[in-house]
Amino acid sequence: MHYQDALAEEIRDAAARLLAEDVGAGDITAQLIPARQHARARVITREAAVLCGVAWVDELFRRLDASVALHWQAADGDALEAGQAFLELEGPARSLLTGERCALNLLQTLSATATRTRHYVELLAGTGVRLLDTRKTLPGLRLAQKYAVTCGGGHNHRIGLFDAFLIKENHIAACGGIEGAVKAARSIARELSVEVEVETFDELDQALAAGADIIMLDNFSLADMREAVRRTSGRAILEASGNVDETTLRNIAETGVDCISSGALTKDVKAIDLSMRLID
Repeated sequence: MHYQDALAEEIRDAAARLLAEDVGAGDITAQLIPARQHARARVITREAAVLCGVAWVDELFRRLDASVALHWQAADGDALEAGQAFLELEGPARSLLTGERCALNLLQTLSATATRTRHYVELLAGTGVRLLDTRKTLPGLRLAQKYAVTCGGGHNHRIGLFDAFLIKENHIAACGGIEGAVKAARSIARELSVEVEVETFDELDQALAAGADIIMLDNFSLADMREAVRRTSGRAILEASGNVDETTLRNIAETGVDCISSGALTKDVKAIDLSMRLID
């Protein structure tokens, strides 16, 4: 399935799943409000953030109550300031309050991923190094968080186990070595990129000799990364992985590697503090 088609399907599925999870048989507290009561609401962020999740919220309210109108003052990828209102909603008061938590849960999580990514991308400014995500995503939010990474200016690594080879320690052991693993990958799907994770210079040399497209330097020291760049001399793309955070990111980039992958973009995010209030 094409990425955009898969993303659209995930948006629909996520909206349906979250409403089923939260609303269930019905919002009993919303029944305290007269059915005909109309209301307006505003969503603000209490901290600086990069917005992500517009399409998810649109789909959520479309499923919940198509009469709810959403007026966005920002788009995915836009930087928001603390205290900024970025969405107004109007429609039946019951529907606004029923959809509130599902909408905020989506926005605060995806915006957190986009915000962390933007911060890391800014730390890499001027180096030419690409920031990559990983498969360490929150369960059920793979494509959503991968999309959020792109909103923050990062790049997607593999989407899953199906779109590229990543040969790691256990694969190497099971295949009898790096050369055999790479050869097997080429025979299965020659059109897909083949990446090999290495932990030593000997493994690096083997991966280069085997013709790997990408080589992941797993937990190499800065000095060893520089030596790996010298040895590789452009014969493969070099990806640095391990011990990546905001204090180490720039130093890693300056070793000359081509890209840096970080699971922190998706698995360690702290939800953005958002609030929805009825107005008027």
